[in-house]
Amino acid sequence: MHPSFRLSRTVLAAALALAAMPVLAQTDSTYTHFDQTVFFGDSLTDSGFYQPILVAGNGPQAATVARFTTNPGLVWAEFLADFYGTNATPAWQLTPTGIAAGSGDDFAAGGATVSPGPGYPPAPNFTQYAPSLTNQVGAYLAGNGGQANPDALFTVWGGANDLFFYLAGATSQAQFLGAAGAEVGLVGTLESAGARYVLVPTMPDIGLTPFGLSQGAAGSAGLTQLSEAYNATLFGGLQAAGLRVIPLDVFHFLREISADPGTYGFTNVTTPACGAAPALGCNPANFVDPNAAQTYAFADGVHPSTASHALLAQYAVSILEAPGQIAVLPHSAEMVGRARADRVAAHLGGDKQTADGMRWWADLRGDFQRYGQGDRYDGAGPTLTAGVDWASGSVVYGAFAGYGRQSLDWGHAMGSFSQTDASLGGFVGWTGNAAWVNGQVSYSRLGFSTDRDVQLGPATRTHHGSTNGSNVSAGVNAGWDFVSGALRHGPVASILSQHISVDGFAESDPDLSTSLAYPDQHFNSLIGSLGWQASYRINDHVQPYARLTWDREFRRSPDEAFAQVQSIPGTMPYAVPGVDYDRNYGTLMVGARTQVFGLDANLGVSATVAQRGGNDASVFATVGSKF
Repeated sequence: MHPSFRLSRTVLAAALALAAMPVLAQTDSTYTHFDQTVFFGDSLTDSGFYQPILVAGNGPQAATVARFTTNPGLVWAEFLADFYGTNATPAWQLTPTGIAAGSGDDFAAGGATVSPGPGYPPAPNFTQYAPSLTNQVGAYLAGNGGQANPDALFTVWGGANDLFFYLAGATSQAQFLGAAGAEVGLVGTLESAGARYVLVPTMPDIGLTPFGLSQGAAGSAGLTQLSEAYNATLFGGLQAAGLRVIPLDVFHFLREISADPGTYGFTNVTTPACGAAPALGCNPANFVDPNAAQTYAFADGVHPSTASHALLAQYAVSILEAPGQIAVLPHSAEMVGRARADRVAAHLGGDKQTADGMRWWADLRGDFQRYGQGDRYDGAGPTLTAGVDWASGSVVYGAFAGYGRQSLDWGHAMGSFSQTDASLGGFVGWTGNAAWVNGQVSYSRLGFSTDRDVQLGPATRTHHGSTNGSNVSAGVNAGWDFVSGALRHGPVASILSQHISVDGFAESDPDLSTSLAYPDQHFNSLIGSLGWQASYRINDHVQPYARLTWDREFRRSPDEAFAQVQSIPGTMPYAVPGVDYDRNYGTLMVGARTQVFGLDANLGVSATVAQRGGNDASVFATVGSKF
């Protein structure tokens, strides 16, 4: 076997091993990071406010759990907090002697209204002691010096008990809708105190609950209209006040489940899983069917079952994570752009041209991306770049064109996206006795196709989207070679600027509660690299080499990522924390220049090392010859 073929095989084996090399450290794998989740609300969010008093009174299942659902299941707030690794245990609890402080961040209490007043139902029920959402927010701020954690996710969800007071004849419709205005005020209070991320679910369609259906067709329709009126007042008020929130369209979400229950694993969406028993403390002894907690949508007339709470949490996760998923697109384009620029720079190399004249070259590479152990995103794809050089003395200049396609998966079974790039560029290089320098510019037309999956129990919704973008790049590479016989080595430095734009787009099925739209994205990347490279000429046909650099991304990723809920017209785009990437890392390149089938060839691999949270790698093969 010819030595160059043996070397090629060795280099490719090393390339594959380096491309598969794990990162040295990992961050959490979610796109969105909150260091706390704080909940204000009523029975839909209550994770155990009444448990101590039920224990004292030997209430149903009092010794274990007491939530407004099919116990011992969790409520949506607990599922959501579990996903983010935060806390949703009660922040306070009702005891026989009053309200005692708890250890958690869930201030919700079953029966709570928005404005101060007794909870629903009032006396003689102990729900009369439920702290209102106003009191809940006040207690949180009082315990935190009047400041709201800017890195926390807050949830404000109320209004249902204000509706029940109105239905009972205790308040007017104007007072009921006034509760929506009061909820707007609470959001404003939190944001004035420093809160940046406030999740505001809509009131569910009460007309579709077992209670609502029991009122007959006219009564059910009336409850639906009241729910819509509350939501319109709430989100109209938020819009008028300029308050940016994260909407959760529970109203339409419930309608979607009710219209097609089997898809989401339900056999019953019209009658309670707990029979005549109330949801608080409902347990398997009350279930109308042994599997009711998972197959019935409602625990009683208005409260969701555990399975419904799990679906609601999955829906919330999809809304919170989607902006970060789409924020990956510019980062993926930046990685591919850097790989392309590295290959063009490596083609110029620093070695002197063997002779004046015109040459052609073609580079085929495979790019690999992996972040968060693949739970953020990972994937790969090929790119073919070809160019022409004109050399004269110490100067070489030329042009290139290329096309590539990447196929990548988002983590947590959240779907996939593909990326294409069509590039045109030019370059010029100069090589002296020891020093060398080259520069390049390029324009890439980007294309993206997204398939974002939303997991809802046994169902998977896929929202499709497509958009275009661009990458305008400019880079400079320089170095100095020390030559000692067959060994050539020396320092290298480079700087690469990329201006990446991704056009805004809207996903398919805009009437569904889970469908989103995204604004334009822009990222100006500036990567500087310093390092050392070395090569050794074994003979005229074989020259292995290696290069190690320390790299710095001088520009931060955007602090926030944005999206807009399409099923609630008129809502502003909402924000979540942006996706953070390591800005300091190393890049190792190994390979060999040789000959294959009489053509000059360069085979090797490049991979980032010591990069927190992920790594990139490229396997490449370049061939060329004189015309």
